[in-house]
Amino acid sequence: MTGIKDIAKAAGVSAATVSNVLNGRKNVGEETRRNILRICEELSYVPNAAGKSLKSTETNTILFNFSDFDRNFYLDTINGISDYVNANDFDLMICTKKSCEKFMRSGFTSGCIILDMGVKSRVISEVASEHYPIVLLDRELESPYIKSVLIDNDTAMQELVQGLVDMGYRRFSFIGGPEKTADNSERYGAFLKVLERYGLPFSRKYYYSGDYRQKSGYSAARIMILSDTLPDCIVCANDNMAIGAIKALRENGIRVPEDVAVTGFDNSTLAEPMGLTTVDIPDYERGYLAAQNLIQNIRGDQDSETLRLGAVVKWRKTTVSRKSSSLHTLLSS
Repeated sequence: MTGIKDIAKAAGVSAATVSNVLNGRKNVGEETRRNILRICEELSYVPNAAGKSLKSTETNTILFNFSDFDRNFYLDTINGISDYVNANDFDLMICTKKSCEKFMRSGFTSGCIILDMGVKSRVISEVASEHYPIVLLDRELESPYIKSVLIDNDTAMQELVQGLVDMGYRRFSFIGGPEKTADNSERYGAFLKVLERYGLPFSRKYYYSGDYRQKSGYSAARIMILSDTLPDCIVCANDNMAIGAIKALRENGIRVPEDVAVTGFDNSTLAEPMGLTTVDIPDYERGYLAAQNLIQNIRGDQDSETLRLGAVVKWRKTTVSRKSSSLHTLLSS
């Protein structure tokens, strides 16, 4: 009995391409489509009706993929997605890392929201189509079928660092996340802009690479202590690393903020109880708007324009004004 693999071999294409043609998808060139249909006729191939029906059924299921740096961090985003999805009679599937790629197909889900740089941009661009729209929360890609809903990291970080300079801080260290992530690049870039604006020198040796986990922030602070390179203020690309840094400082008898100030970014669950100065990201709203835009695109109203959301600085106890002493030092230098 002739099968899809036989058709694919005769046509010189993959079985997936044959399946796309037989299921009426439009992501195959017209010449290839005609060739496959001609071979099907010549070989008297009859698709399995039950199987074809199963594969072509619309799922009304949204896929959300996120990295596993800190699953608690994503709860507000998930709640925002879930609320909109449920209100619009869609289901929600959640997965992490590369396991999502097997579900990024119209046979499994109707569209995807991605917050994980582990999913390669090449894969996203190949999968996104008129029949499978994607919303990104961690980067921008040029495609009429991909929309990005992003945080305005630049404005928020500039506001934070501007406030620190106004308080009198002059010597900084920066603990960054994975350098390939857009969030880290934007936050570090905004940090540098403010220092350059005020002519405050910053050497790359005071940049410490982390991975958004507490342990990396702890290790970075330990290195500063052991190498006797403690700054006035440690600016961290997220709250987890800031909390780790504070732990290391306090274990070594270094007061926060009297000796060294520390700031984070995210306003995570532990930020307020710890009195951490940070940036409050509207995660619930980000998730809600991501789901709203994805379902809008699934229903045919395509919109690929990037949406950027504002974020607010939360000033708390891990920073304190040093303005009088710092200005005296600045004026006397």
